[in-house]
Amino acid sequence: MRLALTFLLCFLAVCHGQQAGNETEEYHSPLTWENDGSIVSGSVVIDANWRWIHSASYSENQTSCYDGVMWDTDLCPDADTCTENCAVEGIAQEEWDSIYGITASGSQLTLTYVTAGYSYIVGARVFLMADDDNYQIFNLLDKEFSFDVDTSNLPCGLNGALYFVAMDEDGGSSNYSTNTAGAKYGIGYCNAQCPHDVKFIAGKTNSEGWVGFETFDTYAIGGNLGACCPEIDIWDANSMAQTYTAHVCSVDGYTPCTGIDCGDDDDRHNGVCDKDGCDFASYRVGQTDFYGSGLTIDSNSTITVITQFITDDSGELSEIRRIYQQNGQTIQNAPVNFPGDVDEYDSITEDYCVDIKRYFGDTNDFDEKGGMSAMSDALSKGMVLAMSLLDDPYANMLWLDSTYPVDSTAPGALRGPCDTSSGDPDEIQSEFPNSTVTFSNIKLGPIQSYDINYDY
Repeated sequence: MRLALTFLLCFLAVCHGQQAGNETEEYHSPLTWENDGSIVSGSVVIDANWRWIHSASYSENQTSCYDGVMWDTDLCPDADTCTENCAVEGIAQEEWDSIYGITASGSQLTLTYVTAGYSYIVGARVFLMADDDNYQIFNLLDKEFSFDVDTSNLPCGLNGALYFVAMDEDGGSSNYSTNTAGAKYGIGYCNAQCPHDVKFIAGKTNSEGWVGFETFDTYAIGGNLGACCPEIDIWDANSMAQTYTAHVCSVDGYTPCTGIDCGDDDDRHNGVCDKDGCDFASYRVGQTDFYGSGLTIDSNSTITVITQFITDDSGELSEIRRIYQQNGQTIQNAPVNFPGDVDEYDSITEDYCVDIKRYFGDTNDFDEKGGMSAMSDALSKGMVLAMSLLDDPYANMLWLDSTYPVDSTAPGALRGPCDTSSGDPDEIQSEFPNSTVTFSNIKLGPIQSYDINYDY
C-alpha cells in the first residue's frame, strides 16, 4: 500500500505507549478464515496507531499523551521519557463498532470510514491474529490466496486495502524489552513506504521530531523514525480503480529507519525500500473498461479476488497471477493494452516489471532492490495480513484512481477515471463519511486451475 495514513484520534477510549494500560481489557474481534480447506477461528486486532495513548500512572482523570495530532510536551520531552510515561489501552468489545466503526461476523469484516460519537475516528487498520499475543503468519509461496470484497461504497479518494507486510509475529516484543504491549495491542506496523506516522517504533514512542500536517488539522506527518519492511499489496481499490503491487526492500523484515534510509522526498529511490513497487493496475496498463461500475469486473457487486504465488522448479517466486470470480464466471486479469510497445503481460513477472517501467519511464527501483528474488525471499519468511480503509492527505489517492502526476500526459500517468481535483480528505469526510469496505471469505490453499473467461 502506498502511504499508510490516517485517522483522527480525538480523546479516545484507551491506549498506552509501548506498555499496555490496565483500564480496559483488550478484546479481539473474532474472524474466521480458511487454511487449506480447514476453518480457522481467528481474530483481528486494531492497530495501535488508532488507540488512545495516555499517562501510564493511574489516576481518575488520565492525561492523554497524544491529542490526535501532537504529543504532550510534559509527558513526552524525549522518546525514552515518553515511552516510560505513556501506555496504550485495550479496546472493549462494544467499542469496536461504536467508537471505531468496525464490525465482524463469521468470515466477514466491515470497516467504516468515519465514526463520530464519543470521539471522531477517520479510517481503520486491523491485523489478523493467530492467538491473543501473536499475529497470524502467512506463507504464500506456491499458494493461492483469495477473498471476497465489496468496494461499491468507496468513492474517489478512498482506498479499501488488503495486503501483507513483514511485521514481527509478536509485534516486536521479543526484540525490544520496552515493548511489552506487542501484537496484542496492535504494535509493530511497518510497510515499504517506511511511514513516519507510526507512533511506536522499535520499542519506543516515535515522538521525537514529530510534526503535524500544515494543510490538515487532523493529520500528522510523524516523527524522526520510519518503520520499513517488504510488502505485497494484494488489493488497493475503491469503486473506480484497483491495483496489486509488489514492494521489496534491501533489508530483512521489520527495520526502523532514519534519514536517507527512509527514502523521503527527493531520496525516494535512495532508501532501503522500493516505494513505487511493481504494480499491475488495469486502468494504468490501458484496460480502462475492465474494472468499475457496470464493467467486466463490476465494482457494484461483490468480487472474489484470487492471487496465485507461482514458483519455479527451484521454489523461487516467478509470477504473481491475478484471477477474478464474479456472478458465476471466472475471469482472467486483462492484459497490458499497449500494442506494439509492451507485450500483453497479464501478471507480475520480472520481465513485466522491466518492460512496463521502461515504457512508463519509471525508475526501476524494484529491480535495483532485488526484484522478484527479493520478493520471494521476503515471502518465504512469512508475512502478516493487514486490512485497512484510508484516505490520503499527501496525494489525495490520485496515484490509485486519477491522473498522477496531475499535469502529466506520459504513458502510465492515467491510473483511473477520477478527476484530479478529487480525493481531498476534508471533502470526503464531509460528503462520504459512511463509506465502507467489506472483506470476507479469506482463504489460503494450493494453487488451483480455473476455466477462464477471456471475454473482456
